[in-house]
Amino acid sequence: MFRRRESVPVVDLVADLGESFGSWKMGDDAALLDMLTSANIACGFHGGDPRVMDRTVADRVARGVGIGAHPSFPDLVGFGRRAMDLTEDEVRTDVLYQLGALSAFARSHGTKVTHLSPHGRLGNLVVTRPDYARAVADAGTAFDGELVIVAQEGEMARVARERGLRIALVGIADRAYTDEGTLVPRSEPGAVLHDPDEVTQRTVRMVTEGLITSRDGVDLPIVADSVVLHGDGPAALQLAARIRAALRAAGVRFAGLSDVLAAKAS
Repeated sequence: MFRRRESVPVVDLVADLGESFGSWKMGDDAALLDMLTSANIACGFHGGDPRVMDRTVADRVARGVGIGAHPSFPDLVGFGRRAMDLTEDEVRTDVLYQLGALSAFARSHGTKVTHLSPHGRLGNLVVTRPDYARAVADAGTAFDGELVIVAQEGEMARVARERGLRIALVGIADRAYTDEGTLVPRSEPGAVLHDPDEVTQRTVRMVTEGLITSRDGVDLPIVADSVVLHGDGPAALQLAARIRAALRAAGVRFAGLSDVLAAKAS
């Protein structure tokens, strides 16, 4: 399902935050927050701990950035990037557990969790596995039926639509896509793109033209309600700023997820 593009494109800018753990630090979350309209916050299973979660939510509230849960497989050592053979019920309860943890911190700061974006390998597998997609949808519905589910086009989006859940489709410009429209696994060469010119151009084309080129050179249609700005590389902040500036120069408007979905539905 591909929605029509607006004459004035509008997009949510999101990044994965709160992934530091204990004395180990990942990224400059505070600086990256200034460029975002939404944040995916780690819930302790792949990154984040109670102090990090509390601080990340507080910083997000201070900047008016939308708060989202970024649940993963219980894989702290592998940063949630390894496949795990879990049952559907295990995925459902693990996601619900993480939603509850982040929600407690959100509530303590006078806000709420408004979207759900599965992390890492779980995020990849919900695109292709109906059982995992159902599990995430079940957890989201049980927690709050108004949650926006953030995912790529595929099983997760299909199940969310069937359940009447709001779905925001995500574009990831620094990841290579297969001809089928899924992400190239990180274990394969060229899965992550590092050329800032290429990543910036792909992002602008994704948002303004609704197209992205696969690893093998095939132009694929894509809807990007939300664009991920990764913040964990050595030049991440510079690249995020560059992408934001290029989108603005192309006439793109930035808004939170709910406003993006409302604008595209009108």
